[in-house]
Amino acid sequence: MTHDDIRAFVTRDWAAVRDADASHWAAEFKERGPAATVAASRALWEHARRIRPDWPTADDSDRDLAEHLRLKRLLDRAAHAFAHR
Repeated sequence: MTHDDIRAFVTRDWAAVRDADASHWAAEFKERGPAATVAASRALWEHARRIRPDWPTADDSDRDLAEHLRLKRLLDRAAHAFAHR
């Protein structure tokens, strides 16, 4: 990897990358439904486990659960706010 490679990566059109990613997953979902994202999630999980067989650690799992609970509280607050409009 050269300095030019790094510079090209850093200065790439990240908005275009995000748009292409969103378009890709929209097309995958349209064609295959939720199975597309489930398969991608499973592949990422398996890849992570091959790289780090100890992942997720108990601490990783605790942090993940805490984040899910935080998100649920936020969603509950938002649902409550919309329900009372």
